[in-house]
Amino acid sequence: MHFLCKKGETMKQPNDVFNDLQQKMSDLLKNLPTKDVERNMKAMLAQGFSKLDLVTREEFDTQTQVLVRTRARLEELGKRVAQLEQRLAGGDSAAQD
Repeated sequence: MHFLCKKGETMKQPNDVFNDLQQKMSDLLKNLPTKDVERNMKAMLAQGFSKLDLVTREEFDTQTQVLVRTRARLEELGKRVAQLEQRLAGGDSAAQD
């Protein structure tokens, strides 16, 4: 493989050319404003979300657990009420006899 060089320069080896190219690309990527863009986008999204009526995943999961416990307790209380109603109905008929 032949590489053109300026007058007085030595010809670079293919590995040197690729290493130089890799270094230049690495430097270019380091200097890109992607971190700033990412930070700004996150800030904009956070501001937009704060205006909405949203909850975090943690809050949602906590409320889901509370709801599960509440449903279980409600079913338990419903059974107790049914038992008490049954006792009352049985007691009323015995009292009427």
